[in-house]
Amino acid sequence: MSNETEVAGLDGLRIFVVEDEFNILLLLEDTLTSFGCEVVDTASTLAEALEHSKTCDVDVAVLDINLAGEKVYPAAETLRRRKIPFVFSTGYGRSGVEPGWSAFPVVQKPFMRHQLEAGLKEALGAPNIINPR
Repeated sequence: MSNETEVAGLDGLRIFVVEDEFNILLLLEDTLTSFGCEVVDTASTLAEALEHSKTCDVDVAVLDINLAGEKVYPAAETLRRRKIPFVFSTGYGRSGVEPGWSAFPVVQKPFMRHQLEAGLKEALGAPNIINPR
């Protein structure tokens, strides 16, 4: 693929991003936008994540696990009940995911563009085909 403005299987997706570090949130938004996605909702605290997870109209979510010392799992549970797929984003990798949530896709920060793409495709159940540049 020669064009970084769209990624097959992700173009047009509506995304909910939960991230408490502003710079990482900006990086996620830029990367998702470059995939052709639309970031339609964001949250930076567990309270916001819980509130937005109840009503957001999205295709998939990216969830930072640790939000200023609080775990995002209650919001993840709400999304799971609503059948909205998600990928966890964490600096701790799989080891930072509680056992009951270990089956969900994880992208370790700092992440590369292709890792986020693969995590989103895994969450959506699409093939994780990464096209080399």
